[in-house]
Amino acid sequence: MAIKFKNRIALFNTLAVAFTTAFVFLAIYMVVYKTAYAHLDDDISVEKEEVLSNLDWHRDSIIINKMPEWDEAEHSQVEVNPTFLQITNSKGKVIFRSSNLLKEQVLANQSQEPFYDGKINNQKIRLGQFPIINNNGENIGKLTIAVSQEESFNILNNLIWVLLISFPLVLLVQFFASSIAASKAIAPVHQLIQTASRIGDSNISTRLELPSHRDELFELTQTINELLSRIEVSMVQQKQFTSDASHEIRTPLSAIRGTLEVLIRKQREPHVYEEKIAGTIKEVDRLDALLDQLLQLARIDAGIAARNETICLAELVSLSGEKWERQAAEKGINLQITIPEDVLVMGDRLYLELILDNLLNNAIKYGNPQGHIFLNWDKTSRVLSVKDDGIGIPEKDLPYIFNRFYRADESRSSAVKGNGLGLSIVKKLADLQHIVLNVESEPGKGTTFMLQFPS
Repeated sequence: MAIKFKNRIALFNTLAVAFTTAFVFLAIYMVVYKTAYAHLDDDISVEKEEVLSNLDWHRDSIIINKMPEWDEAEHSQVEVNPTFLQITNSKGKVIFRSSNLLKEQVLANQSQEPFYDGKINNQKIRLGQFPIINNNGENIGKLTIAVSQEESFNILNNLIWVLLISFPLVLLVQFFASSIAASKAIAPVHQLIQTASRIGDSNISTRLELPSHRDELFELTQTINELLSRIEVSMVQQKQFTSDASHEIRTPLSAIRGTLEVLIRKQREPHVYEEKIAGTIKEVDRLDALLDQLLQLARIDAGIAARNETICLAELVSLSGEKWERQAAEKGINLQITIPEDVLVMGDRLYLELILDNLLNNAIKYGNPQGHIFLNWDKTSRVLSVKDDGIGIPEKDLPYIFNRFYRADESRSSAVKGNGLGLSIVKKLADLQHIVLNVESEPGKGTTFMLQFPS
């Protein structure tokens, strides 16, 4: 059965109060118990001194002097806080008992301790037994003194009943009080729930109102607002991505459809068919490359972890070096690679190949014909740089070049065909390997991408 949050708070508070109250009640009972019974032993001790001071002895005989102590009312009444006296000789024979003790009533020795509990006439009593020692140090008898425990017993009995009855009442009151307090305390949480439940795709920009007090509730609201902001950015990016992807896919499909419609209208010369088919193949290749990059982004977004292995950088670059040199040569670009043979980096070999492939392809696409591309390693800073002397990137576009489908100004975009996914992939893969990616560019002078590897 589900328990409401406010009731759970009240329950936990009540349990805490139950343990505390039980401890306090136990302490009260022990204090009252000690207080109620401790004075009885003191009273018996005082009575013993008075009685012994009025006793004499001759050898092993005990002589009881006449004294007012024997006639006191407390020794002749049973009903009102009576004190019972009994004296026995060394043979255990009773030689004196107070008048409130009947002949058949004997204060028997029931314990080895000087003080012990007993009963007389169904009345609880506290007893003390003390040896009578003569001048020669001989034990010639025993003095037994008893006082009533009824008053102390009644006090403790009443106290127990009061505690037993008040304990559940205190817990019941505590539970309801805690429940009311918890309801008031979590009222702002209910307001947050109501407000948050009204936020959807259509009003994702709505934010929760921050409480006036900077407490835990304030931090919770602030955290929810930050979460909503991230969700909003993600949704906007997702919508933009879907729109851009649809556009990028529709463009080559439209070109292919247009070409086929032109060819089907009437019969044409063979060279026309060859020319149109060649153009169609280029559009198919473009579409295939786009889909391949989209699949790469999907795999990265799926959270596939990057491996952390030791890679010889020069060896990795040499595997694709011929391909890059061939592509650069088609534009008359000189590719210069300066990476020492002993350079080792940590990362994922496949991901690092994809990063370099995208950066070198970009450098070749946007590099100037008959220009230069430099792939260099800086030992001091552990930075691998890809530098070209091409058309460059305007400063206003630099913060956005790693966004999906983002392309710089129209002159740059129209100069080279592309879909704006390559650098987005590079950024994602660099982050997965904890590689810091930076870029510097100046229009008309070229662009430099820098990969700083962790030490």
